[in-house]
Amino acid sequence: MATAGKVIKCKAAVIWEVGKLPSLEEVEVALPRTHEIRVKIVATGICRTDDHVVNGIFPNIDYPVIVGHEGAGIVESIGPEVTCVKPGDKVIPLCLPQCGECASCLNPKSNCCLKTHFCQSQNLMPDKTGRFTCRGKQVYHFLWTSTFSEYTVMPEASIVKIDDDAPLEKVWLFGCGFSTGYGAAINTAKVEPGSTCAVFGLGGVGLSVIIGCKAAGASRIIGVDINKEKFAKAKELGATECISPNDFSKPIHKVLVEMTGLGVDYSFEAIGRIDTEVAALASSCLGSGTCVLVGEPPSGSQLAFDPTLLLTGRKLTGSLIGDWKLKDALPKLVSDYMNKKCHPDALISHMLPFEKIAEGFELLRAGKSIRSVLLF
Repeated sequence: MATAGKVIKCKAAVIWEVGKLPSLEEVEVALPRTHEIRVKIVATGICRTDDHVVNGIFPNIDYPVIVGHEGAGIVESIGPEVTCVKPGDKVIPLCLPQCGECASCLNPKSNCCLKTHFCQSQNLMPDKTGRFTCRGKQVYHFLWTSTFSEYTVMPEASIVKIDDDAPLEKVWLFGCGFSTGYGAAINTAKVEPGSTCAVFGLGGVGLSVIIGCKAAGASRIIGVDINKEKFAKAKELGATECISPNDFSKPIHKVLVEMTGLGVDYSFEAIGRIDTEVAALASSCLGSGTCVLVGEPPSGSQLAFDPTLLLTGRKLTGSLIGDWKLKDALPKLVSDYMNKKCHPDALISHMLPFEKIAEGFELLRAGKSIRSVLLF
């Protein structure tokens, strides 16, 4: 491309400080260095995790920062020694790296690469330098993706090539939200045919859990949310019924136990609230139920519950980005999408030009969107 070998000036959304929505700015994006790739982002989604950074409840973030981690784009240029992609390739940035070398990547039972933000900071590139500047100041990276910039730079561990025919304005969903929820049902819980499920939270991730439960053959899928406007979409995607905790005088876990006998076979918490995590665990079946924590709670949260819930046979587990090794899994998931084997399109509720990013955040906060996609 004509921009190869040059510093690029482009539009981006910068969070200058905690509590401030991203500000539209012109930023400078430096050349990719060894084992790095510069990508032109075509489409990017707004996830609740991005809002956590705005509100200062995502751990170990340096400001100013460019967030965004659900995206899809085209390789603009590559640095020395890059072998996994070439200029012109369609790609998805990986918010969970897969370096292929650490103990976790080499363990078939784990996808928590030791280069992820949970293990070490991803505010700068692996060589501890940045590629973004704005108004003469360094701007930090987010999860090595920073898809709220028209051009971004990431290391090889955080990118994967996808089908040349894939529609980028749709497949960005695989970068986080859809993969997280769908994988929680398919990979983490391993939902069985004929089983009963409860999904707490009917946002993009929760709806993706429902899609996964339905694909696995669950016979009863109960959606739980205080926002009844989400019920129609949940039922369209596979929920057999939906309930609101506000409609009952008793705790919602007791309602679910009464509805199902001893509780559901599988419960999923897709919100990231401590109270609903405990409720999800308590709603799982006595003796054999499995509860999967999917939502991301605020940094520093502590989970407390009666240990008898576990001593009586329930299982509690967590799911990180659906337990996928993303570099291995995403090309196959995109291929399945291209062959109409999975249908995450219904999660896209709003398509906005990038300049309307503030509107996208307001839709998210008001509970009026499932996923808003920003188009450059």
